[in-house]
Formats: sequence, structure tokens, C-alpha cells
Amino acid sequence: MLTEDGKHLYVSYDEYHNLIEKLAIKVHQSGWAFDTILCLARGGMRPGDILSRIFDKPLAIMSTSSYRAEAGTVQGLLDIARYITTPKGEIAGRVLLVDDLADSGLTLNRVVELLRNNYPPITELRTAVIWTKGLSKFQPDYSVEFLPTNPWIHQPFESYDSMGPQRLLEKWRI
Repeated sequence: MLTEDGKHLYVSYDEYHNLIEKLAIKVHQSGWAFDTILCLARGGMRPGDILSRIFDKPLAIMSTSSYRAEAGTVQGLLDIARYITTPKGEIAGRVLLVDDLADSGLTLNRVVELLRNNYPPITELRTAVIWTKGLSKFQPDYSVEFLPTNPWIHQPFESYDSMGPQRLLEKWRI
């Protein structure tokens, strides 16, 4: 649900999963056959996992991080892992790179550049996200929703960012 001022988008678990399914349909309808899904942790892990199951393709993971301050609401320096975790040795062939959103586009631009320059076994690379914001300097190959007002997206699991184990214990009164 988008707030009236267009500054916040609140997404339920059902909406979130429906959007991932719509993303899968877009990829499928494109007719592009890929070998591996590479998700960017953390935001791309849930979409990557579901797409991996739908398409029955191996899931590789690359860890990136830039939103750490203020319970994940303030963008800082971008860190990209030096290694990709994959169940099939080295990542190669046609790769679908998955993240949750193209916000500023910085992460996707940097990761695509890194993959193209440092992973010659990747023969083709395409990108898929749930949301693309209007301010993004990166245009993914597949995206479900375009957000011209650049709202902050409140994903259904973000309450865990500030929960901590003690609040969880209190919640369950253990």
C-alpha cells in the first residue's frame, strides 16, 4: 500500500510473494533460458530462493551490503563479497542476477561491472528485481513495479532488523 504522499510503500507477505511470482512470469515469458540464479544477499535472497525453486535452477549467493545504519534505513559504503557461493563449482554460463530492488542503482551497477570484468565464464548476464525506483541509474532487464516517487519500501520482514534476541524472548515470553 502506497501512502498518500508517495513516500512510503508498505508491502505484506502476500503482496511480496505475489510480486515475486509476477517476476517469475516476466522472466519466463521473455523466453530467455538461464543456467544459474545469482542472488544478492540480503535483499535478493528471498526472491532468488523462490525463483530457484520455480525454475529448478541452482542458486548462487553474493553478499553485498550498504544499508546498515539506523536499522537498515541509511545507505552507507557499498561492500561486495570477494567470493560467490555456488553449489556447482564456479559460476558460469547464462546467469540471472536477482535483487529485491533497483534503488539508486549503485549496487547493481557495481555488481554487474564486477561480474563482467572478473568472471569470464559468465557468457550472458541479465538482471531481475521486484521494484525499480525512478531515481535508479540502473535499468534491470526484468522488473515488476516502477516507483516514480521513490518511496521507502517497508518489506514485511523488516521488523527483524531492530528486534534482537531479547525482544524476541519478550514476544514469546520465554
